[in-house]
Amino acid sequence: MDPLSQGLAGAVLPGSVSSRKELRLASLVGFLSGMLADVDIFIRSSEDPLLVLDYHRQFTHSLIFIPVGGLIAAGILRIFLGQRLGFGKLYLYATLGYATAGLLDACTNYGTQLLWPFSDARIAWNIISIIDPVFTLTLAFLVIFAVVRKSPAAARVGLVFAVLYLLLGFYQRERAEEVLRTVAEKRGHVMERTLVFPSLGNLVLWRGVYESGGKYYTNAVRVGVLTPPKVYEGSSVDKFDPGRDLSGLDTGSVLYRDIRRFNHFSDGYLAVHPDYPGVVGDMRYSMLPDGVTPLWGIVVDTNNPDRHVKMFDYGRTVTADKWRDFSAMLRGKEPGRDAPQESE
Repeated sequence: MDPLSQGLAGAVLPGSVSSRKELRLASLVGFLSGMLADVDIFIRSSEDPLLVLDYHRQFTHSLIFIPVGGLIAAGILRIFLGQRLGFGKLYLYATLGYATAGLLDACTNYGTQLLWPFSDARIAWNIISIIDPVFTLTLAFLVIFAVVRKSPAAARVGLVFAVLYLLLGFYQRERAEEVLRTVAEKRGHVMERTLVFPSLGNLVLWRGVYESGGKYYTNAVRVGVLTPPKVYEGSSVDKFDPGRDLSGLDTGSVLYRDIRRFNHFSDGYLAVHPDYPGVVGDMRYSMLPDGVTPLWGIVVDTNNPDRHVKMFDYGRTVTADKWRDFSAMLRGKEPGRDAPQESE
């Protein structure tokens, strides 16, 4: 998730087990430790744009690295905190704060290598958006209240809230997925793979992508609390097929290996960009939850097979029309556009 949410989740866990006397320091240590795992974002290369995708949410977010991450955080914070906490307590609070990072990130849809180095699988439970104001602001209020009042009980309330909110996300995901299955059945489609996750900032409007017959179908599913589910039908695009779309490309080339790396990162949800034939996009993400235009992808230059790919992110442009359509779907209204997918 975003750094602030990571820090708040990191603060609430050690704060909930600390004494009143140590709560402020415990929360501070947990807050900073909860953000430390994301330093992996600085592992990047100007020559190889995919390097940051390889290492972000990799070893620093794995379960086995938690004690090491906690030790690193405690060692750094020891320099600034001195003897205000014994090292045993400092290490405990830092480790608890650090432990929340990988687990919280795995709740999003980006993918987190929790089981590294035993597995390079990108685990994504798809139950909360990478940015969720309700989650973040509520947790911020409870953490600040706990710190101001020196109240471990308030920190425990924050911890319970975080768990319950994530469970709500799980429940909503299951509802949205069931609606999507019903839609596919009515269309006569056999769902070979399904991906459902919350759109930006909420647990009401969900993006649904399913694979059937060599195509990806995109839909938005709104699952409100007091209103019946509503489906916004998107569009479809052919699944990326290296044998068809890159016939003749040397499988030992840098380009081919980069495509395989990007395919692993995107969990296989690749398609040729509908507007740019030279771009292979990650179909998991689009500016609108029913959109078929990917947020980002890689530029495939078959004329230079021994060069690393370049990243392509033209689809991230936020326009007034897109914001209007997203807001309408979030409120259960019909978007004011002529086509079911967003236009550039």
